[in-house]
Amino acid sequence: MGNKRLVQGNEACVEGALKAGARFFAGYPITPSTEIAELMAEKLPLVGG
Repeated sequence: MGNKRLVQGNEACVEGALKAGARFFAGYPITPSTEIAELMAEKLPLVGG
């Protein structure tokens, strides 16, 4: 098993989606999921999304 990190649920959701191959995200900015959209906007371009 690789390195272990402690992350919040929204970050875990984003990391899991990206590792599963997600290359597109559409969302509506509303608490508590706003962080998911922000993280996806930051990380998707890094993986070709």
